[in-house]
Amino acid sequence: MLKRTPFYDFHVSAGAKLVDFAGWEMPILYRSIVDEHVQTRNSGSMFDVSHMGRLHFSGKDVVPFLSKVMSRTIDDQKVGQSRYSLVCNNAGGVMDDVVVSRDSKNWIVVCNASNREKLTKHFHEIRKSCAFDLDFVDNTNATAMIAIQGPKALERLANTLPTDPRDLKRYHFVSDSYMLIKYTLFRGGYTGEDGIELVIPAKMAGLAMKMLAGKMDKPDAVIKPAGLGARDTLRLEAGMPLYGHELTEQIDPISAGLQWAVDLTKDFVGSVAIKSIAELGPNRKRVGLELEGRRIARQGMQVMSAGKVVGEVTSGTFGPTVQKSIAMAYVDAIASAEGNELQVDLKGTMNSARIVKLPFYTRSRQ
Repeated sequence: MLKRTPFYDFHVSAGAKLVDFAGWEMPILYRSIVDEHVQTRNSGSMFDVSHMGRLHFSGKDVVPFLSKVMSRTIDDQKVGQSRYSLVCNNAGGVMDDVVVSRDSKNWIVVCNASNREKLTKHFHEIRKSCAFDLDFVDNTNATAMIAIQGPKALERLANTLPTDPRDLKRYHFVSDSYMLIKYTLFRGGYTGEDGIELVIPAKMAGLAMKMLAGKMDKPDAVIKPAGLGARDTLRLEAGMPLYGHELTEQIDPISAGLQWAVDLTKDFVGSVAIKSIAELGPNRKRVGLELEGRRIARQGMQVMSAGKVVGEVTSGTFGPTVQKSIAMAYVDAIASAEGNELQVDLKGTMNSARIVKLPFYTRSRQ
C-alpha cells in the first residue's frame, strides 16, 4: 500500500492527479504541468515534499560521524546554516544528495524519499563499524514538509509565517515555536527560484494548510499548489541534478560536475576513489544540451557524434520558460566542450543538439 503524506486530504480536495512516487501517493499535477511551472516562475507555488527523508543526529560523535559520511566539510558549519552535500559509497558513487543543517541541539539531514531506507542502513553500519557515540532518529513520518517557491513567495509569506523568511540568508534556517507548535523554516529550494521549506509536526498539517493556502483556489492567487511534474521541469531548467537520473551509485561527483560539493582534503567514505578520478579526470561529464526543434529527449536516449555513441541522456523536457527543448546528458569527456555540435537519437531520428553551459535558466537572466 502506498504511503500518504499529511497533506493527502488537501491534494484530493484540490483535484490533484496522484501517482506512485518512491512508494508515496503524490500529486503529479493539479491543473497542468506548464501552468504550474509558469505560476512558479511568475509568482509562487506550494509543493508537498513530505515524502523526503528528515533524519536527526545528536550526541558526542555527531560531527566526526557526519564528516565521515558526507563529502562536504561540515566541521565549520554554524547553528542555523545548511549545506548541500553528497553521501558516497566506497567506489565514489553517489548514494544520495542531501542537505545537512546544524541546529542548536542536533543536526538535520534531508534526503531523497527513494534513498531514505538505504541511507538509514548505511548510517547505522558506519556508526557501528567506527563505534561512533551518537543518537539517530528518523523523523520523516512524525513531520510534514512543504516548499513554497517563486519571486513573490517571500513577500506573500512575510505576514503569514511567525518568522519573516526575508530575514533569512540563502541556505540558512531557523527553528522555533509558534502557539506551542515547533517548526523549522529553511530558505532554499529546488526550482531556480527563491523560497522556503517548512517542517512542522505531521498532526499540524491541516491547520498549517489553512493558514498558508489562503485563497489558492482563486485565479489570481499569488501562491497555488503545484505537483511533481512542474517541480521536475523547473529543476531541469535550473540545471539541478535528480537522483536516479543525473546521480546514481555508478556516477561519481566529479563526473557529475559537483566537485564544489566535495572536500578532497578530508577523509570520508569514497574519498580515495573520488580523489583518483579528480586527478586523472573523469571519462564522462554531465552537460547541458539544447536540441533543435521541440521534440523531447528522454532518459536513456543515445547521444551521437559522427555516427558514434558518445553519451546518454539522463533528463529532458521542453522548457516552458526558456522555450527550448533541453536535456542533461553524460557524454565522453573528449566530446564535452561547450558549443560542441552533437545529435540525439530520438527513436531512430537524429536530432541536432548543442552543448550549452548549465543552468539553462537563472532568475538573473530574466
